[in-house]
Amino acid sequence: MKGGLKRLDWYIIRKFMTTFFMSLLLIVGIIIIFDVSEKIEDFVRKEAPLKEIVVDYYLNFVPYFMNMYSPMFVFLTVIFFTSKMTSDSEVIAILSSGISFHRLVVPYIVSAGIIAMLSLGLGLWVIPKANATRVEFEQKYVSIRKVKLGRDMHYKLENDHFVYIESFSPYNNTAYNFTLEDLSSGRLRSKLTAESAQYDTISGVWKLRNWFIRDYDEGLNDHIRSGKRLDTTLSLTNEDFVRNRYTIQRLNEKELDQLIDTQIQRGDSSVKEALIEKNNRFSLPFSAFILTIIGYALSTKKKRGGMGWNLAAGTALGFSYILFMQFSEMFVFTDTLPASIAIWLPNYLYAIIAAVLYIKAPK
Repeated sequence: MKGGLKRLDWYIIRKFMTTFFMSLLLIVGIIIIFDVSEKIEDFVRKEAPLKEIVVDYYLNFVPYFMNMYSPMFVFLTVIFFTSKMTSDSEVIAILSSGISFHRLVVPYIVSAGIIAMLSLGLGLWVIPKANATRVEFEQKYVSIRKVKLGRDMHYKLENDHFVYIESFSPYNNTAYNFTLEDLSSGRLRSKLTAESAQYDTISGVWKLRNWFIRDYDEGLNDHIRSGKRLDTTLSLTNEDFVRNRYTIQRLNEKELDQLIDTQIQRGDSSVKEALIEKNNRFSLPFSAFILTIIGYALSTKKKRGGMGWNLAAGTALGFSYILFMQFSEMFVFTDTLPASIAIWLPNYLYAIIAAVLYIKAPK
């Protein structure tokens, strides 16, 4: 950009960033008040130290919710302060001074870039560490929510070994109706079944109960062995059965990529959760540019309804975007679309809306 940023650019950037962070901190403060009122009985009953409540929980609580609500507040921020500038005839004065509509958008894009980089940094590095500390605090001092038992799970391990379990209980780390098949060398070599298999978190060993092993020779004649107890090691842990969105959010980018590779190799259907999380970490920051342009295009012309109309339209579009983000995840879970398309679908659609509004706005 010729000559760099001007005084007017810094004026708009300052308005943008100040309004954004003030509104975001306000809503996060309200959320914290409601969260305290909900969890205060747990804190008192389990004697949670005030320092841990503030440092371990709420200081790690803030980045997560700031990032979650940032798309809507980027939108509302642009709508609010630009509508105020428009109603005060500041925008008309700026355009009348010879600055074009397209040049005026530059400080908005710069501000959106700052917020996008901040969101990306939070999602990739800060929030995973913060979530690990926050979840550890919740497990210690907050009533644990009921966990759904895993059912009908299939995993492919190394060397063409396949595991099947009918159900898994996270309460005692036990898999029921456990089966391990050895299909190496292109044929069934052995099949191990057990009434249950309990994972020992200390030794990393699976303890099988009431087990049977059928060894098959090349003629598929079987030789049966059985027993009451058998200890074995597998490249599976209890976390592979109970991992959910909250535990995945604790992983940094490298750990998340490793988990995705492992789950794909195993044919693990829960890889969808990890793929959604990975794509969300990049699609969310990018939305700052799209929503900024939409807000800019909607707010730079005076309307009969004034600022109220702009805020109403901005709020509706902001909430519809967040709702669409949540809804797009269903396309992944139902195998309608891959995560790389489904999670980015709201950005694709709203980018088209932004382009249309931006082209029409100067007219």
